[in-house]
Amino acid sequence: QVQLVESGGGLVQAGGSLRLSCVASRSIFSIDVMGWYRQAPGKQRELVASIQRGVPANYADSVKGRFTISSDNAKNAVYLQMDSLKPDDTAVYYCNAHRHWPLASYWGQGTQVTVSS
Repeated sequence: QVQLVESGGGLVQAGGSLRLSCVASRSIFSIDVMGWYRQAPGKQRELVASIQRGVPANYADSVKGRFTISSDNAKNAVYLQMDSLKPDDTAVYYCNAHRHWPLASYWGQGTQVTVSS
């Protein structure tokens, strides 16, 4: 079992920046994919960005060039740097840890990001 705790959300004006952090309760070395998802009111949860060893990070088209995902295995952490924020980025952001075998997927409790126009 892996517990994930997100932080760094808040209220920011359009054009501003936020950095989200996700810290795992134990080593993420055995985790295959770490990702950030978001869910806006009335919408389905969507993938924002993901990172895994040996392949380039993956981004949703809507955030390419503005968001950057990174990880620090020594700190059991993954980050999401969000720049040039837009009101459409307003959502609850969730951290996810996915392991292929044995199959497991863990979620954090979410952190609210609100971008005002």
